[in-house]
Amino acid sequence: MTKSKNIFLGKKILIYGLGKSGISSYKFLNNKAKVYLFDDNLKKKIKCKSNQKLKDIKEVSEIKFDKIIISPGIDISNCRLANILKKNLSKIYTDLDVFYSFYKNKSIVITGTNGKSTSAQILHEVLIDQKYDSRLIGNIGNPALSEKQITKKTVFVIEASSYQLDYSKIFTSKYALILNISPDHLERHKNLKNYVNAKFKLLNSQTNKSIALVKENDPLISKVIKKGKFKQKIIKVDTLKNNKIFNQLKNQYFLSFGNKENLSFILKISKILKLDNKKLFRTLNNFKGLKYRQQIIFEKKNLTIINDSKSTSFASSENLLKSFNKVYWILGGIPKKNDRFKLTKKNCENFKAFIFGNNYKEFKKHLKNKMFVTNFVNLKDVLKKILLAIEKEKLQKNIIFFSPAGASFDSFKNFEDRGLYFNKLVKKIINDKR
Repeated sequence: MTKSKNIFLGKKILIYGLGKSGISSYKFLNNKAKVYLFDDNLKKKIKCKSNQKLKDIKEVSEIKFDKIIISPGIDISNCRLANILKKNLSKIYTDLDVFYSFYKNKSIVITGTNGKSTSAQILHEVLIDQKYDSRLIGNIGNPALSEKQITKKTVFVIEASSYQLDYSKIFTSKYALILNISPDHLERHKNLKNYVNAKFKLLNSQTNKSIALVKENDPLISKVIKKGKFKQKIIKVDTLKNNKIFNQLKNQYFLSFGNKENLSFILKISKILKLDNKKLFRTLNNFKGLKYRQQIIFEKKNLTIINDSKSTSFASSENLLKSFNKVYWILGGIPKKNDRFKLTKKNCENFKAFIFGNNYKEFKKHLKNKMFVTNFVNLKDVLKKILLAIEKEKLQKNIIFFSPAGASFDSFKNFEDRGLYFNKLVKKIINDKR
């Protein structure tokens, strides 16, 4: 840690948003600056001095802050402090900015529309197995400022969302990976250009001593790279190339198109870091995946059930659908703005789509001319219907693919809540049938 010329030390700082990142920012900065707290949920409780937690907008407006640390989940155009934030845009920072201002350690930042969490987890496990002091932080759920006992040898693997990057001002990284870009979060970013620009802030912040890895065959990425002027070394990763290691791996997790793409980046960064190939191969074969991300939750005889609750767009579901010949696809939730289903009718001739929830019409209009489509009110009815159909058809191999392709907030707290509910539902229905 360095205390020289730090832009946050001794300053008057407002921390807006008291989720994980906000609370960790408060704990980290509390003895380094004069900190005030505010959350749109005025009833949210946090242990602090009585004069630190501001009670209303009037109290916030009466204080002249040097810096404002904002949680990524807050939309500055649609929040209680919207007017104050718009007048103080130059003062807005993120916990990643605070993190970078204190720690100049080597960091590997991963972003993209799909595969961020999985790729970050794989790389973290690879580094741990190669005896690195690796810390996995960022959007994957571990706040950057919550880490302890950091040394000069500590390496940070950071999953960064478009929200985090969009608000950050001074954060930068030694290595940056953009896995892919497809339309997402447009309800927040307003348009595709803003979303792409948010992702590319990661590359724009790098120096000539940095390295960036980007997907070679991605139209949106290629367009920006072609027009842009970048200081760092940019390496294009050909994710369509069939790397020989794919055929050597015994881990079925890497059979899907999407996970092969993720693995292409891991292999490239591993080569740059000069990691031991034998240890790398062993780690990849032992990788178990993350919960609710293409997770096999049931496998027996003629039936495999996959929980991919993390899927919130067509693009994320397509990555695994490409690997299937026959599938019962369960989807639903809140559709993403301007989302498009890109697989052809020929790709989908053995797919059956089962849509749950109130937004079935929006999903149906994208799928009806490409595959069999039906809809149900809830997940329970969908699952019962599919299992009944499987019993009647008596096919040798059946795949139930729960990949919603929509946000979860219509019926669930988040994708984890949705994924857990589906797991419990599967367990109950299958046990009742026995």
